[in-house]
Order: sequence, then C-alpha cells, then structure tokens
Amino acid sequence: MADAIMFDRIALIGIGLIGSSIARAILRADLTRELAISDASPQHLSEAEKLELGHSFHHDPVEAVQDADLVILCTPVGTYRTIGEQIAPALKAGAIVSDVGSVKEHVVDTLQDVLPAHVDFIPGHPISGTEKSGPRHGFAELFDNRFCILTPTEDASQQAVDRLKALWEAIGSEVEIMDAKHHDLVLAITSHVPHLIAYNIVGTADDLESVTKSEVIKFSAGGFRDFTRIAASDPIMWRDVFLNNRDAVLEMLGRFLEDLSMLQRAVRDSDGEMLESLFTRTRNIRRSIIDAGQETDAPDFGRQHHAETDSE
Repeated sequence: MADAIMFDRIALIGIGLIGSSIARAILRADLTRELAISDASPQHLSEAEKLELGHSFHHDPVEAVQDADLVILCTPVGTYRTIGEQIAPALKAGAIVSDVGSVKEHVVDTLQDVLPAHVDFIPGHPISGTEKSGPRHGFAELFDNRFCILTPTEDASQQAVDRLKALWEAIGSEVEIMDAKHHDLVLAITSHVPHLIAYNIVGTADDLESVTKSEVIKFSAGGFRDFTRIAASDPIMWRDVFLNNRDAVLEMLGRFLEDLSMLQRAVRDSDGEMLESLFTRTRNIRRSIIDAGQETDAPDFGRQHHAETDSE
C-alpha cells in the first residue's frame, strides 16, 4: 500500500498503552516506511520488539528521531521537557513534533522554547484509552470513531496541521482543532475531575473502618465497579495531569463542590423535586453521549464477560 504512505519515518517516544496503540494503528494502515520506537524502559522496549510494533527500537530517543518526519511524545507529560531538550538538536528541518498528553497549555509552555524554530510543533490529545498500561495492552482500534484534539501553536504551518490531522483520521479518529487553554478547561470537567473523584471515592471506601475491605470487594455494585476501573489508571500519568493542569482542575473542582453542597442540601431537606430534576437532566446527557457514538447502551455498560486471557 505504497499510496498510503504519509510520512517516510515516524518516531514514537514511549510505547505504553497509547504509544503501542498508535504503532499498531499506523502499521495497520501502512502509513510510514519506517517506524522508530523509543522507550526508557528496557522491558517495554523488549516487549515492543517481540510484538513487532516498529521497524527499529532505541533506548536513546535521539537515535529514534534522526531523520524523522513526525515525532510523537507518548510519555507522561512530566517527562516532556527533558525529552525535548534531548531530541531538539537531532530534529530535522520541517519535522512535525506532537504528543498525546491530556494537558495542553503546560505542554506548550514546556516545549515551545525548547524545540528548534525549524520544526512544526502541534500538540495533540486522542480522547481514548483504558485503565491498562504497557505495550501488550495496546490495540489498533483504540482510536476508531474517537476524537483527537489538536492544539497547534501560532508558528505551526497549516500544511503541517493538515498532515497531522490526516494521519489521525487515517488511524480512525475524528479531529478537532482547539485552543490549548480551552482544551484544558474542557478536559478538566470531562476527564480530570472525574478521575480525581474516582480516586477519592475508592480511597474513601478503602479507609472505612465500619466496612471491611472484603465487603467492599464482594458487594461492589455497578457504580463502584466503574469508579474502580477509572481509579486503576496509570498513577504516574495522572499525577502529572493534576500537577500540570492545576488551575483548570481547581476551577472545575470548585464548581463541582458547590453543586455537591447543593445536592447535599436536597438530600438533607428531602427535596425530591430537585433530585428528580437533576437526575432527569443528567440521564439526558448520558443518552446524548450514546447518540454521539462515544459510548454503548449495551447492558452492564457494555462489559465483556468472557474469560480474561491476560495475565499480569
């Protein structure tokens, strides 16, 4: 499929869940002649090589980005500056540099003054993922019919933006262009605060003295099980998200706490009308998400109940 080639050489820095899924999707669509993989973890790198997720494998990211037309950072956002400083001298003129972090304003602030002026810097964020981590948990279909947000800097050329947009569309995503600050506000309420709540409620259940841990596990209802799935996400990645999107998270968390206080009063005052109104409004949001194709209405939240084949 030579006519499908979009970039001669693509370098992926980081080969965890997202990086390995991008690799699989690129190979599935035959979008590059050479896919270079780099990861700081020897175990991840060895696993990626065994899984044949690329054409070359490098512990040193500088080797991976040599002659690359596109470089995508797929590591926790807290590592970006160090990696950016390492690879900057090796980036060729006209290369596109992007990422997959769920924080964007911090990424711009971190990398814009590190990367050379002769590259196009276009931060990105695929709105997809699972609670799993590591190369073996990636899959090419992760991005199918999911959104990817690009937040190009002012200096990025339109041609480069169009090329990166076309790549994400070729691996299955719908692409939106957005301002970095607005992206961080949107994701704070749709992703970051929900994760914070999930981590907190699971931690609260674990801390309860009147309920044993075995009872929490044994009698978990659907709602709590969904919280535990979210709370199982990569702790390093999410630590970096909250540290680097602090202002937007605090703004949305403040609004959430105000609404939670209002809900607390409604329960205390037996205000059934207010509760029913809220629950009706939020149920309609759920239906809109399903109608938009971003979730399934299958029973039990679409869980697959077949036997697990993975072993940790």
